[in-house]
Amino acid sequence: MGENGGHGGFPPLDISIDLRQHPAQELSKAYDDDGRLKRTGTLWTASAHIITAVIGSGVLSLAWAIGQLGWVAGPIVMFLFSLVTYYTSTLLSDCYRSGDPVTGKRNYTYMEAVRTNLGGMQVKICGYIQYLNLVGVAIGYTIAASISMMAIKRSNCFHKKGHQNPCHAKSNTYMIVFGVVEILFSQIPDFDQIWWLSIVAAVMSFTYSSIGLGLGISEVVANRGFKGSLTGVSIGAVTQTQKIWRTFQALGDIAFAYSYSIILIEIQDTVKSPPSEAKTMRKAAMLSVAVTTAFYMLCGCMGYAAFGDEAPGNLLTGFGFYDPFWLLDIANAAIVVHLVGAYQVFCQPLFAFIEKWAARRWSGSDFITKEYTVRLLPGRSPYSLNSFRLVWRSAFVVATTVVSMLLPFFNDVVGLLGAVGFWPLTVYFPVEMYVNHKKIPKWSTMWVCLQLLSVACLIISIAAAAGSIAGVVLDLKVYRPFKTEY
Repeated sequence: MGENGGHGGFPPLDISIDLRQHPAQELSKAYDDDGRLKRTGTLWTASAHIITAVIGSGVLSLAWAIGQLGWVAGPIVMFLFSLVTYYTSTLLSDCYRSGDPVTGKRNYTYMEAVRTNLGGMQVKICGYIQYLNLVGVAIGYTIAASISMMAIKRSNCFHKKGHQNPCHAKSNTYMIVFGVVEILFSQIPDFDQIWWLSIVAAVMSFTYSSIGLGLGISEVVANRGFKGSLTGVSIGAVTQTQKIWRTFQALGDIAFAYSYSIILIEIQDTVKSPPSEAKTMRKAAMLSVAVTTAFYMLCGCMGYAAFGDEAPGNLLTGFGFYDPFWLLDIANAAIVVHLVGAYQVFCQPLFAFIEKWAARRWSGSDFITKEYTVRLLPGRSPYSLNSFRLVWRSAFVVATTVVSMLLPFFNDVVGLLGAVGFWPLTVYFPVEMYVNHKKIPKWSTMWVCLQLLSVACLIISIAAAAGSIAGVVLDLKVYRPFKTEY
């Protein structure tokens, strides 16, 4: 599976090649040891893939997260998350090949690496966690996109009518619009393989992240100083219980920003060798984590410095910023464009999984297996319509849209996604695969240290999940589904 257009594989070797016309030496130049086209990725391309895949909507909640933790704990927690992510990325890089690190069998995806190194029930558990995470991401992206669309309307309203006007808007309309667009896009075959999607995603994510950073810096300059406190939002502004839950939720928000291990094996599969892919990937992980963390620190800290304890949950839609309104519109439009494509890229593996399972289960059903040829435009290739694909994908989008309308809480959902995905996918599976791959003896110093790291991250994830769920419960006390305006 790929994230934001992560690349996962190359065309297979054409077995009809005449070996007499293509000597072995010539073939070895064109193809790798597994018969796939020669990989050409380098340290720089791998780093670029990681950075563009990572920097996304998670950056928008970092100012709020730093605000809950304060000037001391906030940057320290973010730095510790970056260290853990870097370290487990290096463990994961060693699991790309089975056996020998240079000539061993390649694992093309995260799931293949789990299957090769752990097998059995662990593969199923990993699969369930991944697919559950994808459903959560679809809900989170629907919420984030609708909030950004609503923010464009509100910023224009503030510009015309003044900041005193409440400029209320309902998110439901925008969620429905986003859902309709996703239903249409979900019927495009192999949407995640469209080559320019990664470029668009990268441009959009850097656009809105950079605007958020720039506006934060300008606000700090206008205020002539940094806002905020050493310990974050003080008890009094919130209750002691709220302070605890919000602190935990902030951990989930930061974890979400660093949850990208699932794409690392696929990126490693684009890297050429020699040197070994693991060596290149370790360097790429260090470079990309350093760049990402520096960017996150700037965005989160500048957002907190600009607004202090009032830092909004979503930096570009919480309306700490009002002007220039057109720049806010550009940033929020970039978020929407990015999330429209990202939603499909994330959901394609889930769509494919259910469709393959249904085809195996009911292979004789025309509803599930029959493809209908539909000519949409003269002179264009006909479109292949499948009844089950149309119904199932549309139903999925409708379901995620309805859930989003019932729980339109950006921060809580982001925190919960971070909590649910970080420990198993970023820590547990990489650690267990590495232990198995390197045959590390049980109760050895290395084994104990790795298990302690895993347990510590599990405790943090449980705390983050509890904080996010508590946030949802508190929000539901004042939120009325389909009626509350913002």
